[in-house]
Amino acid sequence: MADGTPEILRRLDRTIWALVAMIAAIVLAGPVVSNFHIEWRGLAPTIAGTVVLCAGAWVYRHWRRDLRLEAGLQCTAQLVAFTAVGAPLSYIAAAAGAAFPLQDVTYEAIDRALGLDWRGMLTWMNEHTAAHWVLMLAYMSFTVQASLTVLALAFAGHLVRLRIAMLALVLSALVCIAISVVLPAQGIWGFYNLSAADYPAIVPATRELHLPIFHGLRDGSFRTLSGLGSDGIIVFPSFHAALAVIFMVALWPVPVLRWFGVVVNVLMLVATPIDGGHYFIDVPGGIVVAVLCLAAARAVAARAGRAPSPLAMTVTQSRTNSPAI
Repeated sequence: MADGTPEILRRLDRTIWALVAMIAAIVLAGPVVSNFHIEWRGLAPTIAGTVVLCAGAWVYRHWRRDLRLEAGLQCTAQLVAFTAVGAPLSYIAAAAGAAFPLQDVTYEAIDRALGLDWRGMLTWMNEHTAAHWVLMLAYMSFTVQASLTVLALAFAGHLVRLRIAMLALVLSALVCIAISVVLPAQGIWGFYNLSAADYPAIVPATRELHLPIFHGLRDGSFRTLSGLGSDGIIVFPSFHAALAVIFMVALWPVPVLRWFGVVVNVLMLVATPIDGGHYFIDVPGGIVVAVLCLAAARAVAARAGRAPSPLAMTVTQSRTNSPAI
């Protein structure tokens, strides 16, 4: 039996879509109030995909009446739409962050004060290429894990929990982006001015690839907003670390995936400094953001469950379970 009445699920979906719409409005306003321009060719596939998924969700809500299939389609649409507008928002934020000084010196000093040696970890990775390969795969598993989390929770009937995970993901991204505006950093690859000679035996996932875009956003020479192919430019807090926590928590009630989620996401956390080009302090920063946003998402879901509605009363009378939050 799926958890959550249709009305509670609709309230949560409206909240998530409202956040996505707000982000989209900011991105669309970018070219109007500044010299940014949108690369529509890169956004067109995601827009089309979102429309198709939403149409499928509508069919299973109003015609075929299957809450699980509707949830899988609905939340996949939310994920696709958010990915399309979230990356451009981070670019706009990086441009706004040019008004604030880079904090790399501070982050690197915190790492050293904690006795954490980033260069030592890079050396270890170069000496243990098989271990790095496993860690890099875990770091790059975001798309697979996000899709797996949506489908697993939908078909297992954890429909409220699925919306909580989606809402926490969106909120975590917004918090990380907001913090990156006032506490910007180029990341450790740029700060140490590393090159391929510094990692001869491995190929870290991000390396210095984002630096031309990041510095271009700060100096005004890069002004393209695109949903597909955008580079991650947020350093502190680590959004990857936040995602690792959200995925672990979301998958915990699915027995067949519980320990898979723990193992892969612990590996993702370990991989984040090298493969994400992060300072060590970025990782606990992302974990704190995830914990707070999960708590906020649960509070929103609890409030949605308490709000009375005639539809909820009707569903209750027809023996649909109340939400397990």
